Amino acid sequence: QVQLVETGGGLVQAGGSLRLSCAASGRTFSYYAVGWFRQSPGKEREFVAAITSGGGRTMYGDSVKGRFTISRANARNTVYLQMNSLKPEDTAVYYCAAVDTVYSGSVYSQTDRYDYWGQGTQVTVSS
Repeated sequence: QVQLVETGGGLVQAGGSLRLSCAASGRTFSYYAVGWFRQSPGKEREFVAAITSGGGRTMYGDSVKGRFTISRANARNTVYLQMNSLKPEDTAVYYCAAVDTVYSGSVYSQTDRYDYWGQGTQVTVSS
């Protein structure tokens, strides 16, 4: 079992930046790939970014490429999402999710590949 807690959301003007954190507790965090997803009212949950358990490979959704950066600090049991050049359309609840990939070293963009989810943090970008 892994418990995930997202922090760092808030209100920011368009063009601004935020850094989200996903803190994990429970089993060995370095075994887990982690993804960030977002969901706004009336829309499906959307893939944002993901990182392998060791941090050597990352993946991004098309809408955030070049603006968002995912990273992790396994010694701190934390994954980060640095969000720059924010746009109003980035407004959503952001969730982190984890899946045990110690034997595969994979990373995924599909929500159904992840076993553990945080409660989400709201990001609002004003125009």
